[in-house]
Amino acid sequence: MTIRVVVAEDQSAVRAGLVLILRSAGDVEVVGEAADGEEAVRLARELRPDLVLMDVQMPKLDGVSATRQVVADGLADVLVLTTFDLDEYVFGALRAGAAGFLLKNAEAAELIGAVRTVARGEGLISPAVTRRLIAEFAAPARPARPTAPPALATLTRREREVLSCLGEGLSNAEIAVRLDMAEATAKTHVSRLLGKLELRSRLQAAVLAQELGL
Repeated sequence: MTIRVVVAEDQSAVRAGLVLILRSAGDVEVVGEAADGEEAVRLARELRPDLVLMDVQMPKLDGVSATRQVVADGLADVLVLTTFDLDEYVFGALRAGAAGFLLKNAEAAELIGAVRTVARGEGLISPAVTRRLIAEFAAPARPARPTAPPALATLTRREREVLSCLGEGLSNAEIAVRLDMAEATAKTHVSRLLGKLELRSRLQAAVLAQELGL
Protein backbone atom coordinates (compact mmCIF):
# COMPACT_ATOMS: atom_id res chain seq x y z
CA MET A 1 0.00 0.00 0.00
CA THR A 2 1.30 3.43 -0.95
CA ILE A 3 1.02 6.07 1.77
CA ARG A 4 -0.04 9.43 0.30
CA VAL A 5 1.41 12.38 2.23
CA VAL A 6 1.08 16.16 2.20
CA VAL A 7 4.08 17.94 3.73
CA ALA A 8 3.28 21.25 5.46
CA GLU A 9 6.36 23.24 6.50
CA ASP A 10 6.95 26.96 5.93
CA GLN A 11 10.75 26.78 5.68
CA SER A 12 11.46 25.76 2.09
CA ALA A 13 14.82 24.13 2.84
CA VAL A 14 13.37 22.04 5.66
CA ARG A 15 10.37 21.12 3.55
CA ALA A 16 12.61 20.04 0.67
CA GLY A 17 14.60 17.85 3.03
CA LEU A 18 11.47 16.19 4.41
CA VAL A 19 10.16 15.56 0.90
CA LEU A 20 13.48 14.08 -0.19
CA ILE A 21 13.53 11.71 2.78
CA LEU A 22 9.94 10.58 2.29
CA ARG A 23 10.40 10.03 -1.45
CA SER A 24 13.32 7.71 -0.68
CA ALA A 25 10.82 5.26 0.82
CA GLY A 26 9.26 3.01 -1.77
CA ASP A 27 5.86 2.96 -0.08
CA VAL A 28 5.49 6.74 0.48
CA GLU A 29 4.24 9.23 -2.12
CA VAL A 30 4.40 12.98 -1.46
CA VAL A 31 1.30 14.26 -3.23
CA GLY A 32 1.47 17.88 -2.10
CA GLU A 33 3.56 20.54 -0.37
CA ALA A 34 2.24 23.44 1.72
CA ALA A 35 4.09 26.54 2.96
CA ASP A 36 1.37 27.64 5.39
CA GLY A 37 -1.54 26.24 7.38
CA GLU A 38 -4.26 27.46 5.04
CA GLU A 39 -2.60 25.74 2.10
CA ALA A 40 -2.21 22.57 4.15
CA VAL A 41 -5.94 22.44 4.84
CA ARG A 42 -6.78 23.22 1.21
CA LEU A 43 -4.50 20.48 -0.11
CA ALA A 44 -5.85 17.99 2.43
CA ARG A 45 -9.37 18.78 1.25
CA GLU A 46 -8.46 18.56 -2.44
CA LEU A 47 -6.09 15.60 -2.41
CA ARG A 48 -7.45 13.54 0.52
CA PRO A 49 -4.03 12.16 1.51
CA ASP A 50 -3.57 9.43 4.08
CA LEU A 51 -1.49 11.73 6.24
CA VAL A 52 -0.45 15.37 6.64
CA LEU A 53 3.02 15.98 8.07
CA MET A 54 2.33 19.27 9.86
CA ASP A 55 4.72 21.80 11.35
CA VAL A 56 3.20 23.60 14.34
CA GLN A 57 4.58 27.05 13.52
CA MET A 58 3.37 28.33 10.15
CA PRO A 59 2.04 31.61 8.75
CA LYS A 60 -1.59 32.48 7.91
CA LEU A 61 -2.90 29.52 9.93
CA ASP A 62 -0.80 27.82 12.60
CA GLY A 63 -0.31 24.07 12.61
CA VAL A 64 -2.58 23.53 15.60
CA SER A 65 -5.54 25.28 13.96
CA ALA A 66 -4.82 23.53 10.67
CA THR A 67 -4.68 20.18 12.47
CA ARG A 68 -8.03 20.89 14.11
CA GLN A 69 -9.66 21.58 10.73
CA VAL A 70 -8.12 18.56 8.99
CA VAL A 71 -9.11 16.18 11.80
CA ALA A 72 -12.57 17.64 12.37
CA ASP A 73 -13.42 17.26 8.68
CA GLY A 74 -11.99 13.73 8.56
CA LEU A 75 -9.61 14.67 5.75
CA ALA A 76 -6.49 12.82 6.95
CA ASP A 77 -4.45 11.76 9.94
CA VAL A 78 -1.99 14.41 11.12
CA LEU A 79 1.59 13.77 12.21
CA VAL A 80 2.89 16.89 13.95
CA LEU A 81 6.48 18.08 13.74
CA THR A 82 7.47 19.68 17.01
CA THR A 83 10.12 20.54 19.55
CA PHE A 84 9.52 20.02 23.24
CA ASP A 85 10.28 23.64 24.12
CA LEU A 86 6.97 24.58 22.47
CA ASP A 87 4.69 23.04 25.08
CA GLU A 88 1.62 25.11 24.27
CA TYR A 89 1.78 24.11 20.61
CA VAL A 90 2.16 20.42 21.38
CA PHE A 91 -0.68 20.49 23.88
CA GLY A 92 -2.90 22.34 21.43
CA ALA A 93 -2.16 19.83 18.66
CA LEU A 94 -2.94 16.98 21.05
CA ARG A 95 -6.31 18.49 21.89
CA ALA A 96 -6.93 19.13 18.18
CA GLY A 97 -6.66 15.39 17.49
CA ALA A 98 -3.15 14.91 16.11
CA ALA A 99 -2.42 11.23 15.53
CA GLY A 100 1.24 11.49 16.44
CA PHE A 101 4.19 13.72 17.24
CA LEU A 102 7.71 13.69 15.88
CA LEU A 103 10.71 15.72 16.95
CA LYS A 104 12.09 17.93 14.21
CA ASN A 105 15.59 16.55 14.70
CA ALA A 106 14.46 12.98 14.06
CA GLU A 107 16.62 10.82 11.83
CA ALA A 108 15.43 9.94 8.33
CA ALA A 109 14.59 6.36 9.29
CA GLU A 110 12.57 7.57 12.27
CA LEU A 111 10.58 9.98 10.08
CA ILE A 112 9.71 7.26 7.60
CA GLY A 113 8.89 4.85 10.41
CA ALA A 114 6.61 7.43 12.04
CA VAL A 115 4.70 7.97 8.81
CA ARG A 116 4.22 4.22 8.43
CA THR A 117 3.13 3.88 12.06
CA VAL A 118 0.46 6.55 11.78
CA ALA A 119 -0.69 5.17 8.42
CA ARG A 120 -1.25 1.79 10.11
CA GLY A 121 -3.58 3.50 12.57
CA GLU A 122 -1.23 3.15 15.51
CA GLY A 123 -0.93 6.86 16.25
CA LEU A 124 1.89 6.37 18.75
CA ILE A 125 5.21 7.26 17.19
CA SER A 126 7.82 5.82 19.50
CA PRO A 127 7.69 4.86 23.17
CA ALA A 128 10.31 7.47 24.09
CA VAL A 129 8.51 10.36 22.41
CA THR A 130 5.03 9.22 23.42
CA ARG A 131 5.80 8.65 27.07
CA ARG A 132 7.68 11.93 27.29
CA LEU A 133 4.69 13.71 25.79
CA ILE A 134 2.27 12.01 28.17
CA ALA A 135 4.45 12.82 31.16
CA GLU A 136 4.72 16.44 30.01
CA PHE A 137 0.99 17.07 29.93
CA ALA A 138 -0.69 14.42 32.04
CA ALA A 139 0.92 15.40 35.34
CA PRO A 140 -1.43 18.15 36.51
CA ALA A 141 -0.12 21.02 38.59
CA ARG A 142 -3.27 20.85 40.67
CA PRO A 143 -3.45 18.10 43.32
CA ALA A 144 -6.96 16.93 42.42
CA ARG A 145 -7.51 14.59 39.49
CA PRO A 146 -10.03 15.62 36.84
CA THR A 147 -13.55 14.23 37.02
CA ALA A 148 -13.97 11.04 35.00
CA PRO A 149 -16.22 11.54 31.96
CA PRO A 150 -19.63 9.81 32.32
CA ALA A 151 -18.87 7.73 29.21
CA LEU A 152 -16.09 5.99 31.11
CA ALA A 153 -18.77 3.91 32.83
CA THR A 154 -19.87 2.53 29.45
CA LEU A 155 -16.50 0.87 28.80
CA THR A 156 -16.28 -2.87 29.21
CA ARG A 157 -13.69 -4.34 31.55
CA ARG A 158 -11.52 -5.20 28.57
CA GLU A 159 -11.82 -1.71 27.13
CA ARG A 160 -10.73 -0.23 30.45
CA GLU A 161 -7.71 -2.54 30.43
CA VAL A 162 -6.87 -1.38 26.91
CA LEU A 163 -7.29 2.26 27.98
CA SER A 164 -4.85 1.65 30.81
CA CYS A 165 -2.36 0.21 28.32
CA LEU A 166 -2.75 3.29 26.13
CA GLY A 167 -1.85 5.35 29.19
CA GLU A 168 1.46 3.51 29.28
CA GLY A 169 2.12 4.40 25.65
CA LEU A 170 1.73 0.83 24.35
CA SER A 171 1.15 0.09 20.67
CA ASN A 172 -1.52 -2.31 19.42
CA ALA A 173 1.04 -5.10 19.22
CA GLU A 174 2.22 -4.45 22.77
CA ILE A 175 -1.36 -4.31 24.05
CA ALA A 176 -2.06 -7.64 22.35
CA VAL A 177 0.89 -9.25 24.13
CA ARG A 178 0.04 -7.68 27.49
CA LEU A 179 -3.62 -8.75 27.39
CA ASP A 180 -3.13 -12.01 25.49
CA MET A 181 -5.26 -11.15 22.47
CA ALA A 182 -4.86 -10.79 18.72
CA GLU A 183 -3.46 -7.50 17.49
CA ALA A 184 -6.58 -6.95 15.37
CA THR A 185 -8.71 -7.40 18.49
CA ALA A 186 -6.63 -4.81 20.34
CA LYS A 187 -7.13 -2.38 17.46
CA THR A 188 -10.89 -2.98 17.59
CA HIS A 189 -11.01 -2.30 21.33
CA VAL A 190 -9.06 0.94 20.82
CA SER A 191 -11.47 2.12 18.12
CA ARG A 192 -14.50 1.31 20.25
CA LEU A 193 -13.26 3.06 23.38
CA LEU A 194 -12.29 6.15 21.37
CA GLY A 195 -15.81 6.26 20.00
CA LYS A 196 -17.43 5.83 23.40
CA LEU A 197 -15.26 8.50 25.00
CA GLU A 198 -15.63 10.82 21.97
CA LEU A 199 -11.86 11.16 21.62
CA ARG A 200 -10.13 11.92 18.34
CA SER A 201 -6.86 10.08 18.89
CA ARG A 202 -5.04 7.42 20.89
CA LEU A 203 -2.87 10.12 22.38
CA GLN A 204 -5.90 11.87 23.83
CA ALA A 205 -6.94 8.54 25.35
CA ALA A 206 -3.43 8.05 26.74
CA VAL A 207 -3.45 11.44 28.43
CA LEU A 208 -6.94 10.80 29.85
CA ALA A 209 -5.80 7.45 31.28
CA GLN A 210 -2.80 9.14 32.89
CA GLU A 211 -4.87 11.98 34.30
CA LEU A 212 -7.39 9.55 35.81
CA GLY A 213 -4.67 7.29 37.17
CA LEU A 214 -5.95 4.22 35.34
